[in-house]
Amino acid sequence: MASSTRNGGDHTDEIRLWREDDWWVAKDVETGVTTQGQSRTIALENLDEAVALHDGDVGTEPTDGELNELGIDPADNTTGEEEPPDVLD
Repeated sequence: MASSTRNGGDHTDEIRLWREDDWWVAKDVETGVTTQGQSRTIALENLDEAVALHDGDVGTEPTDGELNELGIDPADNTTGEEEPPDVLD
């Protein structure tokens, strides 16, 4: 397993990169965000995007109009009283 550290702003990002079967796996240690790719480059690119999503730097919640266009009723697009699945934490 390779480990890389880079300075970003007020903190240091530690990234771990390893191979599992035919896939490269990349993990941002601070956030716990983990991605994979068929090459090291793709795994790291995917990690950059996933961490940006995690940090709220990219992406937006869909509007009710966008949900309706996809055939999703916004009123039914909630978890209700249930906790969201762990994968969404």
